[in-house]
Amino acid sequence: MKQIDRLVIKELLGPWIFGVAMFSALLMAATYLNKIAEYVVRGLSPVIIGKITLLLMPAILAKTFAMSMLLSSLLAFGRLSSDSEVTALRAAGASVPRIVRPVFLFSLLVAAVTFFVNDQVAPPAERTSLAMVMSIDNLQSKAGAPVFFPIDGALVVAQRFDTLNSKLFGVTLVVADKNGDPTLYMHCKELEYHRDTQEWHIRGGASLVPADGGVRSDVAEAWPKDVPKPKVSPQDIATINNKDMDVYSMADAVAQIESGRRNGTLDQKTIRNLEFGYWNKISVALAAIVFGTLGAVLGIRNQRTNASTGFALAVAIIFGYFMVVNFMNVWALNGILPPWVASFAPVVVGMVCSCFMMWRRNQ
Repeated sequence: MKQIDRLVIKELLGPWIFGVAMFSALLMAATYLNKIAEYVVRGLSPVIIGKITLLLMPAILAKTFAMSMLLSSLLAFGRLSSDSEVTALRAAGASVPRIVRPVFLFSLLVAAVTFFVNDQVAPPAERTSLAMVMSIDNLQSKAGAPVFFPIDGALVVAQRFDTLNSKLFGVTLVVADKNGDPTLYMHCKELEYHRDTQEWHIRGGASLVPADGGVRSDVAEAWPKDVPKPKVSPQDIATINNKDMDVYSMADAVAQIESGRRNGTLDQKTIRNLEFGYWNKISVALAAIVFGTLGAVLGIRNQRTNASTGFALAVAIIFGYFMVVNFMNVWALNGILPPWVASFAPVVVGMVCSCFMMWRRNQ
């Protein structure tokens, strides 16, 4: 019976590699091509553009691995059905679950690779690319990239955030009382974050202006005692001002949630988004198993089918699946569903459909 495994996996491998290349190219074109074209127009070095493109690939591959399982299983079993090989296997006594078993095992391997790339490889690459993009935008834009975030007892507003060097430029801290009314403004040219001490330091001096119109006072680089010191890290700031969950591993997401709750820098919607992204690291990997088994069952047909049918069906299922994922994300952000329920709901629905259709095919 091992010949069944070799036969099916051999049919899967080629279309899966083709699917990874095709879907990766489509996602890159749909999401990043305009940005890359903009950098070309700006006259950036091809080396820098190439580096940014390569850094974006792990996050894209983590999504296309699962998509390609659907396409490869549809094409593989469509070809086996068209050549009556599935019929021959059924006549030899092999059940549909037995025929689909190699797909499940191959999907399990793809899911493991997807999880590793999505959780360990993509986040540091995505953070580096994000830092490079923000630095390029800051250098080439007079306005810079403004950021703002709350801290305990104050609001921090900065004209520009340099993620590579962990610096804030053109900073204003608005100190408020218990009622939320401003009491003091601190203006400084630059704040620099020291990773060894995990503290922000004033660079270039600062000025204090009372909200009631009192006398302005200047300070050097010593932090004023009347102004609360930000406890957030540059990564915390990136979390507040960036909604892309690809930059976080599961450990990073947990750390950001705990830090945000402890410092009061993250609202409930942002925390729910981080929790949804945390569980999505697992659910995206499990989608490879759902797509693989579903595609195999749908590919078992009595009539002959061509490759275009497999392509169309794969695109339709992928579109429907990720539309459901987006709905689940919205419901999780608005507190309608717990983030873990919203994340795993499409996987559970897909597996139930796969098992039901497998049972029907096996009758």
